[in-house]
Amino acid sequence: MRVFVTGASGHVGSAVVPELLEAGHQVVGLARSDKSAAALTAAGAQVQRGDLDNLDGITAAAAAADGVIHLAFKHDAMFAGDFEGAVTADLRAIEALGDALAGTGKPLVATSGTALFAFAGLEDTLTEADALDAGPRIDAENAVAALTERDIRSSVVRLTPTVHSTLDHNGFIPTLISIARSKGVSAYVGDGANRWPAVHTLDAAHLYRLALESAPAGSRLHAVDDEGVTFRQIAEAIGRGLDLPLVSIPPTQADDHFGFLSAHAQADNPSSSALTRDLLGWKPLHPGLVDDLAQGHYFDVPATTTH
Repeated sequence: MRVFVTGASGHVGSAVVPELLEAGHQVVGLARSDKSAAALTAAGAQVQRGDLDNLDGITAAAAAADGVIHLAFKHDAMFAGDFEGAVTADLRAIEALGDALAGTGKPLVATSGTALFAFAGLEDTLTEADALDAGPRIDAENAVAALTERDIRSSVVRLTPTVHSTLDHNGFIPTLISIARSKGVSAYVGDGANRWPAVHTLDAAHLYRLALESAPAGSRLHAVDDEGVTFRQIAEAIGRGLDLPLVSIPPTQADDHFGFLSAHAQADNPSSSALTRDLLGWKPLHPGLVDDLAQGHYFDVPATTTH
């Protein structure tokens, strides 16, 4: 296929592009900077200059493709405090992609997250069958599912809070490492029993390709390997990697210690991918989160974040 990929030079996109190319697909990647364009060209992809606000360009590139993978999100705007603006831009981009693909039966694979459900009060292990009526980013997920009514083979991949690998430079794990360095301790809240699901970047990239090639219309898929690593285990691994003491802090100190990550540091988000594995034959092959942290690459140089 000729595949149009938004967010092609980002963390997950930088793994999805070679995954697609190695499988024999052609890739056209959306690039908003010269640096991103150069990275895509070096990887063997074609370049479509623009960003999520350039809806005409997105529509044209999608119409000229055999399928679309939508990974882009305005993370910079979100971390600058304009979460609503980032969510709105994402929904508008999905609507534009839908207009371009309507009536074609072509695939559109979009992106959501398991953590959205942790903050919605879901108490049981999250499965692919779970859905919410509305909410930030949930509206976009539901809009993608509804595109099946316009003869689009649409699907959504829900990513875990941490997608980990040597490609992860600005995610939650580098941020937690940066916090631990600055505070001189690796902390968890309370007993640290709350759980985070996790997946290796390369395993997530493989799932995006499988979804593009064969996911049934309306599928909600889980890029989940570790169903739930306790936050204490994560803090322990970070403490070992930095040679820092492990401490428990009370919930009243979480905001001061973790900053904008306070709610995530206390979120319980156990998630299953059993249905995804059965549906597409997806089998994660790369190290889990704790084993990946033990490899040391996260600690080789001081972690830097854009937050």
